[in-house]
Amino acid sequence: MKNISIIPQPVKIELTGGEFLFTPETSIVAAGDAAGVAAYLAEVLQPALGHKSVISPAAAKPDQPVIHLSIDSELSRLGKEGYLLSINPQQVDIKAPAPAGLFYGVQTLRQLLPPEIFADKPAETITWSVPCLEIEDYPRFGWRGAMLDVCRHFMPLEFIYKFIDLLALHKMNSFHWHLTEDQGWRIEIKKYPKLTEVGAWRRETMVGRLEWGQTEFKFDGIPHGGFYSQDQIRQVVDYAKSRFINVLPEIEMPGHSQAAIASYPELGNTGKQIEVSCGWGIHEDVFNVEESTILFLQDVLTEVMELFPSTFIHVGGDECPKTHWKNSPAAQKRMKDLGLKDEDELQSYFIRRMDTFLTAHGRRLVGWDEILEGGLAPGATVMSWRGEEGGITAANADHDVVMAPTQYTYLDYYQSQDTDKEPLAIGGFLPLERVYQYDPVPQGIQPDKVKHVLGTQAQLWTEYMPNPAHVEYMAFPRLSALSEVAWTPLDRKDYSQFIQRLRAHLSRLDALKVNYRKLD
Repeated sequence: MKNISIIPQPVKIELTGGEFLFTPETSIVAAGDAAGVAAYLAEVLQPALGHKSVISPAAAKPDQPVIHLSIDSELSRLGKEGYLLSINPQQVDIKAPAPAGLFYGVQTLRQLLPPEIFADKPAETITWSVPCLEIEDYPRFGWRGAMLDVCRHFMPLEFIYKFIDLLALHKMNSFHWHLTEDQGWRIEIKKYPKLTEVGAWRRETMVGRLEWGQTEFKFDGIPHGGFYSQDQIRQVVDYAKSRFINVLPEIEMPGHSQAAIASYPELGNTGKQIEVSCGWGIHEDVFNVEESTILFLQDVLTEVMELFPSTFIHVGGDECPKTHWKNSPAAQKRMKDLGLKDEDELQSYFIRRMDTFLTAHGRRLVGWDEILEGGLAPGATVMSWRGEEGGITAANADHDVVMAPTQYTYLDYYQSQDTDKEPLAIGGFLPLERVYQYDPVPQGIQPDKVKHVLGTQAQLWTEYMPNPAHVEYMAFPRLSALSEVAWTPLDRKDYSQFIQRLRAHLSRLDALKVNYRKLD
């Protein structure tokens, strides 16, 4: 279709002939619940247009060219994120049953305009026109997201905002913010200031890739760290909310906790003072299972819940070595007192305590698929990363799942098998086409349990991504492909056609100054 290169691909598109021309007189008509999205549209168009569009509750005169945004409750069949977009030579009309749908209609409208509309300065030599058409659109999945690890390498606040905007452009609605790790604690907790005074900083950082069995390591000798204040986090959450993105915080437990234990050694199993980790890999230092530690983490979660309105709170639960528990008389006594048969059940007990706590506060626990081991907490949602098996098992047991398997969604993997021509990565190979071909509903899920697949998300672990430009290179255009996996009906997906649309879409990323990987 001429001029039609929308990503993700809408459900239905019909070209009707002609075009709508933007002029300085074009205004935005919106009222009531549509006003917020109208203000967003005027804001994002202003830099390239060179002026701010007037927003009014009605057109000034009958023949005035307008962009009309409205809420229509009779369109409930489209769901809260669906919309209708109708364009004729006199009017752009976006209708939706809820503001989120209007917002996604606006994203489609932006992609119908020339790519220069995404620039941060006026472009004077192009015609601001869009083709006349009819679009009906709504998402396949309700969870469409990306996880960003800011612990292995701290990411500046301005990049967090840019990343959220890029998610919004792709109609993604979940920003999974990985905030605590062995290598850094990135969220201010007022009750426990040492978490950031100590835990947010490491002496240096490992150089080169961690290899299996490696015993000698090189470090750069450069201190690294940073954290987000509670005020900054509130601002990010508000910014994301205005773009209909939920911010999902992740506070890792009981593993991946060395930075916290470095801050408060009594949280560990040895009582020894340790340092914030400077290297990668799985670490033996994990939280102990004493009541005082459980209460400490629940205090942390209390402050997290005050900052994040997200229904879901992620507690990690992955890659927790049990060595220190096996060697700890206190952990063994705890296990015996609770009548637990092994350390897997001890971890399950730990996660169940967090599940009960979050449920009592009206929230829902999410964890990586290791939380299945030893028995799954009653209200838990599973994020299936070690392949699809965990998601299949959880869904068939009536637990909600988010599909995030390494072989399709781990964007820290290499994008080419010729790794010498690529920046250093953790390993693996995940080309653009494989991301695009992913179906988040695996065959092993029983037909009546498919409803438990909430959606899918990308993972950006940053051991080998030291700065925003590197994150962008690993994320795009693979994240563009995953947005279509999450939004577009299965029967509307076509890789060769996607690539054609992607070539035009990359011009938008150019205008947005995204350091994406060029197509092969």
